[in-house]
Amino acid sequence: MNNPTLTHAYRADGFSIPVSPQGPDRASPSGVRRRPVAVIIGSGFGGLAAAIRLSVKGYEVKVFEKLDAPGGRAYVHRQDGFTFDAGPTIITAPFLLEELWALCGESFAKDVQLVAMDPFYRVRFADGTWFDYNGDAEHMRAEVARFAPDDIPGYERFLEEAERCKTLGFEGMGDIAFDKISDLMAAIPDFLRMGAWRSLYSLVAKHIRNDKLRIVMSFHPLLIGGNPFAVTCAYALINSLERTWGVHSAMGGTGAIVRGLVGLLQGRGVPVRCNAPVTQIRIDNGRACGIELDSGEFIAADIVVSNGDTAWTYKNLVAPEHRRVWSDRKIAKGKYSMGLFVWYFGTSRQYKDVPHHMMVLGPRYEGLLKDIFKRHHLAEDFSLYLHRPTATDPSLAPEGCDTFYVLSPVPHLDSGTDWPAFAETYRKAIAQSLAATVLPGLEDCIVSSKVTTPQDFHDRLWSYKGAGFGLEPLLLQSAWFRPHNRSEDIPGLFVVGASTHPGAGVPGVLMSAKALETVVPHVHV
Repeated sequence: MNNPTLTHAYRADGFSIPVSPQGPDRASPSGVRRRPVAVIIGSGFGGLAAAIRLSVKGYEVKVFEKLDAPGGRAYVHRQDGFTFDAGPTIITAPFLLEELWALCGESFAKDVQLVAMDPFYRVRFADGTWFDYNGDAEHMRAEVARFAPDDIPGYERFLEEAERCKTLGFEGMGDIAFDKISDLMAAIPDFLRMGAWRSLYSLVAKHIRNDKLRIVMSFHPLLIGGNPFAVTCAYALINSLERTWGVHSAMGGTGAIVRGLVGLLQGRGVPVRCNAPVTQIRIDNGRACGIELDSGEFIAADIVVSNGDTAWTYKNLVAPEHRRVWSDRKIAKGKYSMGLFVWYFGTSRQYKDVPHHMMVLGPRYEGLLKDIFKRHHLAEDFSLYLHRPTATDPSLAPEGCDTFYVLSPVPHLDSGTDWPAFAETYRKAIAQSLAATVLPGLEDCIVSSKVTTPQDFHDRLWSYKGAGFGLEPLLLQSAWFRPHNRSEDIPGLFVVGASTHPGAGVPGVLMSAKALETVVPHVHV
């Protein structure tokens, strides 16, 4: 792995200063050596994880956040006594979080309480039948048998393929930065072993005949912005990740994990500065040398790490003359993940028969996904992810109440939808659908409501096209073909988060910070 030593530090004026062979701390005008500075744009899971890892490596780290609180897509809304996690709600591979605490000499379990989910999800079909999906092998076989006993052998074969994808794809490639063409060449045999040219749905369909079971075993890429009919079957690894390490939720919500990460940084003297939008990555002598805030303030840095949306970062924060690879044309040609319509609502009653995580599916699967990903058409029907965190932690709502969010995958902004004008109409349609299926009487007991649309993702989170997860995780937009953790265009610029390698989802963005470690300059302390 190419992991260079920092031999020169770069000042704001572009001049380089040799670093002492005994260490990178260079002399300031006062004669006191200081560590090289890493500036991080954004405080999502990827940015906070990167900040911790770089701080431990010896960098002086500074984090700048556009919003008024840390978290990025994992921001927390508090309204009318309800606590709403804005984005990620599912924690898998918790060892990736435990690693960050251990790096700081702390215990994750002391700061954050995770609760194992059972079921992981309830998948409810339009006809009212449902599949309770969990990590217990016997339960899963029994659930499969309820729908199609003849599919049990095929289901077992699918599990074997999913395990192979986890071993080769997640464990073998997740923290490799794919910085060089040789990294890609070395991985090709494993891509071939996974049959990665196939879509996930085709892999499932190869082994399972029942249409409902095909949906149950293939919907997972939607959790990271991918169309099951198009993403590489390597994402079968999600199925195996969940069975291996379980699906968890945090007491206090996902925001409790964000607070814990910020606490680790505070303990290391790393500031997280909020209400500080970055409007430019300053480049001198062809190298990133710092950032400029919307106030005009300049912060010098030896390296800049963007946890922002990668397409937005290149298009809006880096001047075009510095972008040979990530030109405006290439950015525009990319295929981007879907948008997200999210309705956060609190109810004056509790729905105790609704589990923590539920998929409430509409009448169409493949056709709806074609509308979303291919046609960029906002259809009248929808499939929903319903999140009821008060099933696990009642403290997230006033006594006797429930906290919910419901997420509808929708096209990104290429659909042309006027979301400010249409959002309430769409919300009402979702409310009526939920009231008719799993939340009877809903419209009479809503006491708190908030909506986020793809336009909000564009305007508030600076997501290109309002896409929720950056580039769609297609084979030719994954690994080496995804924006690199070390910028292909600008020395000193690095990226982490959902829109770089290895991709979206909490495990993916945490792994991107591990991959970052392999390509940032060494700091000798």
